[in-house]
Amino acid sequence: MGVTPKIAPSMLSSDFANLASEAKRILDFGADWLHMDIMDGHFVPNLTIGAPVIESLRKHTKAYLDCHLMVTNPIDYVEPLGKAGASGFTFHVEVSKENWQELIQKIKLKGMRPGVALKPGTPIEEVYPLINSEHPVEMVLVMTVEPGFGGQKFMPEMMEKVRMLRNKYPSLDIEVDGGLGPSTIDVAASAGANCIVAGSSVFGAPEPAAAISLMRKSVLENQEKC
Repeated sequence: MGVTPKIAPSMLSSDFANLASEAKRILDFGADWLHMDIMDGHFVPNLTIGAPVIESLRKHTKAYLDCHLMVTNPIDYVEPLGKAGASGFTFHVEVSKENWQELIQKIKLKGMRPGVALKPGTPIEEVYPLINSEHPVEMVLVMTVEPGFGGQKFMPEMMEKVRMLRNKYPSLDIEVDGGLGPSTIDVAASAGANCIVAGSSVFGAPEPAAAISLMRKSVLENQEKC
């Protein structure tokens, strides 16, 4: 497979009062990306951060800001997030069935990398047109918990979606998010996931660097088997 491991600790599990120092700390521990959970209180019940926080954090880091938009109207967020300095813009397929082509093009025009996410109950086939498009998404995020809150239990049955994606698209970035950590990484990596979002299993670890290293090693070892 022509994909590289990207470990993306979820900043939702960090100390929001010290976001810049938390970002530096976790990058020093070996993180590849910083995963930013943007929730609108409508698509999911929780309400988190928006473009102003991304803009503030961008002043303190050059890191890849992997933004996952759990929002009802993602197209409204493209311009503000592009201006704020977001790197990746991952929207949900469930709310983009009518305008995903326009959405992908707008994301790219603003200099961000487009991705699509799907909830546990959404069939994987719904994202295929977005990958096969003339203007395709560059990453698929398979949710391994219901989006909206951290700390939920990993859903191993979602790995069939990852396997189907990896078999069909060998060089696609496939991200998993929800309940990932040392006890679940091997299942996800062996299914074909290479971008790993981990929150409490990194920020709550006695040695975050060891947790990040273990997850990267699992992705690399499983890719070698393919």
